Amino acid sequence: MKKNILVTGASSGFGLLIANKLHENGYNVIGTSRNPDRYVGKLPLKMVALDLDSEESINTFSERLFKEISQLDILINNAGFLVSGIAEETPIELGRQQFETNFWGTIKVTNAILPHFRKQKFGKIITVGSIVGLVAFPNASYYSASKHALEGYFKTLRYELNEFNVSVAMIEPSAFKTSILDNSSSPIHKIKDYNTLRGKIEKFTTDTLVKNAEDPIIVAEKVLKVVQTDKPKFRNIVGKGTSVLINLQHFANGTLEKNVLKQLNKN
Repeated sequence: MKKNILVTGASSGFGLLIANKLHENGYNVIGTSRNPDRYVGKLPLKMVALDLDSEESINTFSERLFKEISQLDILINNAGFLVSGIAEETPIELGRQQFETNFWGTIKVTNAILPHFRKQKFGKIITVGSIVGLVAFPNASYYSASKHALEGYFKTLRYELNEFNVSVAMIEPSAFKTSILDNSSSPIHKIKDYNTLRGKIEKFTTDTLVKNAEDPIIVAEKVLKVVQTDKPKFRNIVGKGTSVLINLQHFANGTLEKNVLKQLNKN
């Protein structure tokens, strides 16, 4: 019998690629979107309505999901968005919205699924985080904080669900060619004192990160590999040079941040 896999935020970006890759490999994929009607007949998988910012939507979704399928084998938390901007410039309300979607929305969906995983005594939770959930990067304080929070939460959940045969894994991508920057939110009011730094960050992002970004299908392939692994490791980093950079970050007194600042100062 085909395994049932739920992919949140499956209408674009990583989520769409992940959903299509899993469908191509024979899995029964259920994707979510705030507006699933837009994709009727356009995608080779079932799309259902889910708004991570609405508890009512999450509750309605989970009730409907288990009326349509008898069991869920894998939950892939992917939905989210980017708030970019200098920390001091970013309104608290915008930062709060970042956490409401990226962190609390993801947790609420996971909590809606957990009773079913515990009951059936198996399951797998895969959450798409980010390399900035492990290291710091300027102009993305709230996004980075939300991804750091997911890392800590699911690391704890991994221990708590072990006795129920439910595995927990994180996917930590670096820079890939997606629309995340185009769909990001940023503060309207700028502080002039940060103009020099802001210009350097924008140039670094364009000339280095975007220019050298890889094909995001690599992330979908990494997710497929984790799906097909019985006992996947918790942290699955994907992207050019990321493993080396992470090791430097942890064991060389913030070398990654120093390298980023060095690059910014060159611009």
